[in-house]
Amino acid sequence: MHHELPLLVNIGVALAAALVGGFIARKAGLPTIVGYLLAGVAIGPFTPGFVGDIESISQLAELGVIFLMFGVGLHFSLRDLWRVRDLAIPGALIQSTLSTVLAFGLTRLWGWPVAAGLVRGLAIPVASTVVLIRGLMDNGHLETRHGQVALGWTVFEDLITVLILVILPALAPSGDQAVWQTAGWAVIKAGAFVGIMLFIGARLVPRLLESVVHTRSRELFILIMLVISLGTALGSAALFQVSLALGAFLAGVVVSESPLSHQVSADVLPFREAFAVLFFVSVGMLVDPAYLWQNAGQVLALTALIVVGKALMASLVGFIFPHPARTALVVGAGLSQIGEFSFIVGQAGLALGLLDRSQYSLILAGALLSITINPFMFRLIQPIEGLLKRKPRLWNRLNHHGDHAVAPTETLSGHVVIVGYGRVGHHIVDVLNVLHVPQLVIEDDPVRVDTLRKQQVPVLFGDAANSEILGYARLKQARTLVVTVPDEPSTGMIVAAAREMAPKLPLVVRASTEEGVLQLGGLGATDVIHPELEGGLEIVRHTLMHLGYPVGQVQRYTDIVRRDQYDFDVNTVEEHRMLLRLIEAAEGIEVTWLTITEASPLVGQSLAEANIRAHTEASVVAIIRDGQLTANPKSVSVFHAGDLVGLIGDEEQVSLAERLYFPA
Repeated sequence: MHHELPLLVNIGVALAAALVGGFIARKAGLPTIVGYLLAGVAIGPFTPGFVGDIESISQLAELGVIFLMFGVGLHFSLRDLWRVRDLAIPGALIQSTLSTVLAFGLTRLWGWPVAAGLVRGLAIPVASTVVLIRGLMDNGHLETRHGQVALGWTVFEDLITVLILVILPALAPSGDQAVWQTAGWAVIKAGAFVGIMLFIGARLVPRLLESVVHTRSRELFILIMLVISLGTALGSAALFQVSLALGAFLAGVVVSESPLSHQVSADVLPFREAFAVLFFVSVGMLVDPAYLWQNAGQVLALTALIVVGKALMASLVGFIFPHPARTALVVGAGLSQIGEFSFIVGQAGLALGLLDRSQYSLILAGALLSITINPFMFRLIQPIEGLLKRKPRLWNRLNHHGDHAVAPTETLSGHVVIVGYGRVGHHIVDVLNVLHVPQLVIEDDPVRVDTLRKQQVPVLFGDAANSEILGYARLKQARTLVVTVPDEPSTGMIVAAAREMAPKLPLVVRASTEEGVLQLGGLGATDVIHPELEGGLEIVRHTLMHLGYPVGQVQRYTDIVRRDQYDFDVNTVEEHRMLLRLIEAAEGIEVTWLTITEASPLVGQSLAEANIRAHTEASVVAIIRDGQLTANPKSVSVFHAGDLVGLIGDEEQVSLAERLYFPA
């Protein structure tokens, strides 16, 4: 089979290895990218066992680059960048320049050629946007001013890298043309392409998307999205000789101007995730562990430059500008890694013959180690801040622009956590606002997040099922967690994580299937609501009320059905016949039925000894035991655990009896 279907075999093995690697990485608390890179090392030509076809997987990985860059373009916003321009733009320029110079100087000490050293230097400054967003999200910084500055900083670095990809071929000129001529011609062609995309494509592509939407065909919409992203990338390379990455990026920027951009983003996500995985696996396949071991000193020096050097440079630059000290620390932690753009720059250098595979492996090793260490850098923010505050003179000098504003999520208590701001979540938020109940919403749709922020509703941006964001929702201080998302696997992960963090917290969740009701209940959900079955239960409730049954008794029946996970089955015909006779005998008086548990003080007492009427003014009118009804029981009747006791009285009297004698 390996010889008959080599491409499918390579795809299958690469994805399976990535699955195992990503799972292990997540269990270890590391980004999944680390697992994907290690999976590539495992199936690469430098390790024993199965050896994947680098050429086949690398060609598929090009799709990963295209979809990654298309996604970056979709979320690129000049407005967001402009809001934090005072620090993000000069900070990115200063830090990128210093990082490039230091990395280039390091390669000169190692005796690398100038071109190879320059490529390595250019690959070091830019941090992984994917890793940064995950780190900010997991640590509750994404929607803060600090996170916005860090994100704007990396966006500007991404733009610098896009320009580098345009100019990089000039470092390997062909023929007798001078470098400046080659670079100039490359910039002219790239400028022409950018102009065409921004002035013509920005008007044509949104209209094209809207015309396809009117066909009401989901398949055609996905196809046009793929054609725009892949076609633009391939066309830019063929006609203007610019990189696939630049073409895909500009395609995303153009599509972002359409009101349908969020739907495009949602539809492209599965393609981006799948092919991006193959991209990271293909990168890992180029890593030679033996070379890295033999050059451990260089690996550690480069990693130190990325992790420690970039963090210090970014933080020191941040301390200079008019922002709180916390902003500088968050930016420093977020930028202390390199990722997908560094890989793309390195791959371009490899394809142009400016780097050899061993030199490229060094870049990959620095990325792998820095991504692995990055989560721990975020955990150092508070200890470092506390250490600096112990030296008031130094702290005041670094933080002379004032402390950061405390996010509303940092002081919440007695609140309701709502996961998902769809139709149901929106209604819950409105009701709680009217009741003046504090709340916190967790949402992964940026449009909905903006809406909540405008309404001044505390919100955390992120996917509660796939990150550590629940740890910042203060579940131990919350009153209830409500999960409204319809996706049951995601809900299951949220319930399991929440139950571990806050064992006593009431969890109200939504299920889409009858099996999901059982599974979510088994994971620890307090109340599982199935919309379809809930509708059926409401029909039963209204039917019983129209038939004249007491409202309170009907409500208790529906509550029992919910607790029994919507089991409508009748226990015994005799029991229901006896209950019907009892209601008829009561002649319209509402009878409340309560069960005696092992913990009840009534167990072993007679009706006279308990004297329930004297303590509560509620009267015992019947007892059902083993399906047998005893109406108007005698004073010597002894209560047993499991007895169903019928009480009459007003609501206050029955409630008092329930609290005193019928514990759950």
